[in-house]
Amino acid sequence: MTQLQKYWIAYITISRKEILRFSRIWVQTIVPPVITVALYFLIFGNLIGDRIGEMDGMSYIDFIMPGLIMMSIITSSYANVVSSFYGAKFSKHIEEMLVSPIPNVVILLGFLTGGIARGLSVGLAVTIVALFFTSFNVYNPLLVFTVALLTSLLFSLAGLINGVYATSFDDVSIIPTFVLTPLTYLGGIFYSIQLLPEIWQKISLINPILYMINSFRYGFLGVSDIDLSVALPIIIIFIVILFTACMYLLNRGIGIRN
Repeated sequence: MTQLQKYWIAYITISRKEILRFSRIWVQTIVPPVITVALYFLIFGNLIGDRIGEMDGMSYIDFIMPGLIMMSIITSSYANVVSSFYGAKFSKHIEEMLVSPIPNVVILLGFLTGGIARGLSVGLAVTIVALFFTSFNVYNPLLVFTVALLTSLLFSLAGLINGVYATSFDDVSIIPTFVLTPLTYLGGIFYSIQLLPEIWQKISLINPILYMINSFRYGFLGVSDIDLSVALPIIIIFIVILFTACMYLLNRGIGIRN
């Protein structure tokens, strides 16, 4: 057996463990975000949406639909990796992986695969739920899948960084509550940034989630507040930065080795 085959087996083993981890408790990992988004569709889409009217030339429920799906992908991908990695630290079995002959990049990819799998699974489930509230034709399916994949990868990386620095179970929820949630809600899910005063439009451009939601919305509806030639490179740049940071943290054993 070649070294590459051994690494592949290690990657498949870690990935399988991560996927089984959330799929076995799907009632806790997949159902809650689906119910939450269904309530958003019911309240903001059906009840309030008719009073708001159109947004960017389309019904309000159609406008918010891509953002709500993206919100579910972001939170699920992040939550899966941060909880899994911190759990591995808490139970000490992450140390066994780090001292084994498995390269750190293989360990990282295994955790990321679990986060991506959960993010895309929840995203698909939410999309199916959206069909009960509105009908839509996907403008660019390839772009929809690409942005969903890149976003789930990005926030899986962010979740691992949070897991590395977390020293208690409370630390696992601090970043999602005080950073991730505000940035997501201010990322253009419920409104077009064209409605904001010019100064707030410029401030909104600092928010990386704005680029993900608008790219995703363009894939579904063909409209976006952000130029895709700018949005997609920004997403990729963030992925490269966070991937490099994760490798550095794993190689140095920061937050893991005492």
